[in-house]
Amino acid sequence: MADENNRQLAASVLTAVNASGQHYGFGLPMIASENIISPMVRKATNSDLHGRYAEGLPGKRYYQGCDDFDDIESLGIKLAKQVFNANFVNIQSTSGTVSNIAALKALTKPGDKISAVSTADGGHISHARMGAVGLRGLDLHTYPWDEARMEPDVDAACAMIRDLEPKLALVGQSVFLFPTPLQEMADAAHEVGAKVMYDGAHVLGLIAGGQFQDPLREGADVMTGSSHKTFPGPQGGFMISDSDDEKFQRKLNSAIFPGTNSSYHLHHVAGKVVALAEFAEFGADYAADIITNAKAFGEAMAAEGFDVLAEERGYTASHQILTRHGGQDSGAGAKAAQLLEDAGIITNMNMLPGDTKALTPSGLRLGVQELTRVGMDVDEMGVVASLYARVLLNGEDPSSVKRDVQALKGEHQTVHYCFDQGPAYP
Repeated sequence: MADENNRQLAASVLTAVNASGQHYGFGLPMIASENIISPMVRKATNSDLHGRYAEGLPGKRYYQGCDDFDDIESLGIKLAKQVFNANFVNIQSTSGTVSNIAALKALTKPGDKISAVSTADGGHISHARMGAVGLRGLDLHTYPWDEARMEPDVDAACAMIRDLEPKLALVGQSVFLFPTPLQEMADAAHEVGAKVMYDGAHVLGLIAGGQFQDPLREGADVMTGSSHKTFPGPQGGFMISDSDDEKFQRKLNSAIFPGTNSSYHLHHVAGKVVALAEFAEFGADYAADIITNAKAFGEAMAAEGFDVLAEERGYTASHQILTRHGGQDSGAGAKAAQLLEDAGIITNMNMLPGDTKALTPSGLRLGVQELTRVGMDVDEMGVVASLYARVLLNGEDPSSVKRDVQALKGEHQTVHYCFDQGPAYP
């Protein structure tokens, strides 16, 4: 007979799950690394595949019973090659960070020199000594940064690469407002025999939708990415290359399995494949609408009186904007994020150039990809900016603002840019 305490514990977890759905479903989720999935993707992920294994590649498995999944993964690889216009794609990785670890394993050895964007300038933690770069024991050097343009100082970065002669030049960020000056940096890297890795986790959907930049044509040897940010699928990752070198492709596959994955969450892979099919149909429109909304949101926030970074470049060319709320390391970003959550607006504090402490930064990083997915357009971006102003500039009681947040979000409860539109937050 079940212990009633354990049953109650399990029930309390389900209660919290439902509460989370309400929190996000009637709030404004604006964390730039998140998104929602379509009804068809949800069906694929909520399937028997969740407990199955398929180590290896289609047709070359270490387990029996994989014939049906071989069909799924083979279709996914074919679709991904089309969506990303690439000769090689591995869809097994369980996250963008795992994709990064695998790429570092394939392209470097411990002790090799590597260049990347610093976390203070917007680089991802996996690019840092605290993350995958440190895990691989690599000798990290960070690019000079152009704060006004919010990108690597291209001339200084190219000079650094030529002088340093790294084994790998890594580009891409977690704070990613504008395309990287990739062609110039890749040319410098290739001159000194370095490989070029582009972490497109945040902007992968914008890239695939033809709205950002084209890393594989601009010099990247490998592109990694997440399948659940601007690419609107389930949690997971991608490894992508345009190389037709079979030896190099085998090296990349081996870095995923057995290098960094054993079982690779087959239900999420099936969800990725459905998401790829939907993206092939709707992705270009979705990517374009995200960027239109982000630009409109940046302009609306500035008009309300917020300090929005990169004004001279139009604030953004991606799904993100950055706002500054106080002095260096002031913790103003953390305070702003809490006040906004009290009003039902879900954001994250973020370091800005000049900050040195991740827990007391001065800024917020804001993304519009999920609001776009539920049908909001440029008119709603202005309304959302006014809600921010009421909380952070006018000092209005967050509970009062929350009622208007819930009313706005109540009108946007359907997933768009997919085959079968349905509830966004079931």
